[in-house]
Amino acid sequence: MPSFVYVLAAKNPDGRTITYVGWTLDLERRLDEHNGKKAGARSTRGRTWVLVYAEKYRTRKSAMRREVFLKKDRKFRAALRG
Repeated sequence: MPSFVYVLAAKNPDGRTITYVGWTLDLERRLDEHNGKKAGARSTRGRTWVLVYAEKYRTRKSAMRREVFLKKDRKFRAALRG
């Protein structure tokens, strides 16, 4: 089953852009969850998130591995913030 690694971006109240990296089987559903009030990671609640980057993988394991790598790659995330 195809899996996705994604990066979301949102603005903090002080105007800085923040990013969130995750993986999912359904990008559209997951973005809706992050932007909803009840579902989504606690760190993503209360913000309006925009999908800024996504990669598709054949397996969940591959996507999860890539997610860990991207979470540690600060230069990559800084480049996405602009």
